[in-house]
Amino acid sequence: MTNNLFWLQQWFYEQCDGDWEHMQQIKIDTLDNPGWSIRIDLLETSLENENFNSIRIERTDTDWLICRVEDHTFMGSGGVFNLNEIIEIFKNWAVSIN
Repeated sequence: MTNNLFWLQQWFYEQCDGDWEHMQQIKIDTLDNPGWSIRIDLLETSLENENFNSIRIERTDTDWLICRVEDHTFMGSGGVFNLNEIIEIFKNWAVSIN
């Protein structure tokens, strides 16, 4: 998890230009089922107008994830142990674009 989380921190840092970070956000939150959700604003990034193929994986009641891009926002949600995988999906997509 450290590598993906570190990568996300680096990606966030690279977007910060004195303006972007005041209007755009990355939000990581918990779900009550239990699980995780993550929202990453893509406006004014190299990913803003890129295509993302939605992903839905349902392995078990606790091992699942859904990732999509809507309204210039990457949105991922998943089971309690799927946060790293969600970040990795975002990372793999972002790296494939740049």
